[in-house]
Amino acid sequence: MSANTHAPVGFEALETKGWLGSRRYLLLRRASQLFFLMLFLTGPLFGLWIVKGTLAGSLTLDVLPLTDPFVALQSVFAGHWPSAVALTGALIVLAVYLLVGGRVYCSWVCPINPVTDAAHWLHRRFDLPKGWQPKRSARLWVLATVLAVSFGTGTIAWETVNPITMVHRALVFGLGTAWIIVAAVFLFDLFVSRRGWCGHLCPVGAFYGFIGKTAFLRVSAAKRSACDNCMDCYAVCPEMQVISPALKGAPGSSPIILAGDCTNCGACIDVCAQNVFTFTHRFDQSVVEPPLKSAPEQSAANMMHKE
Repeated sequence: MSANTHAPVGFEALETKGWLGSRRYLLLRRASQLFFLMLFLTGPLFGLWIVKGTLAGSLTLDVLPLTDPFVALQSVFAGHWPSAVALTGALIVLAVYLLVGGRVYCSWVCPINPVTDAAHWLHRRFDLPKGWQPKRSARLWVLATVLAVSFGTGTIAWETVNPITMVHRALVFGLGTAWIIVAAVFLFDLFVSRRGWCGHLCPVGAFYGFIGKTAFLRVSAAKRSACDNCMDCYAVCPEMQVISPALKGAPGSSPIILAGDCTNCGACIDVCAQNVFTFTHRFDQSVVEPPLKSAPEQSAANMMHKE
């Protein structure tokens, strides 16, 4: 462990990269989330209908249909085959997330993400206990249950309680009671289970995790030999279990984070002062070795190691 392990999370990156450099992808994610939200709000607020509908199903510029493939899947289980337009929209969305990573939806689009991120920030700020941590496989059971309920009831079951859709409808159509659901998710993550909702329970995240397994866009620990074991990447990653195989793998192992649970949020890139991580593609197996030290530097390093 390095001495930096005990420094506040992000301190070293802040010192090295500056305020903007250590928050680059966080700011881009917030801009992305706001952008997608405003696409849906310009119609109700300003009469400029760029996109009609919600994240569950929409029509852009009266031409481009986009359908949440998880909604389409529930519809199939419910016995209602999607219309040609809805199916086309689902295939388009599916193709995009197969390319950029399924859970990119969670970190770059989902309006619940800022809520759970805020809860996590306060959780760390007040140093609250970790709380109840169900197994991450619990969200797979929730996903299976949702599909079973859709099959048994003939409804798109999750959409009746889905916080994402409810928040979106609340913002677009002004359904005030949806904020109760948002508050419940926030309080759950803050007081009951750290990173509990997205990391352990949300079936939407579980579904997009399956899509993300084969995604082209990836994060690589290409400079893993430069890691100083500060552990900041683990502290900020919403799915910290995905890091170790790439960062701490055996020599010759892949530096690519291949797990479908990776949300491609870029938090590990922001917080790493050593610039270990970078965005690349899944076939980029290159590893950057540290430059060879001069004889005096190597001697000094050996002395420090002996001490």
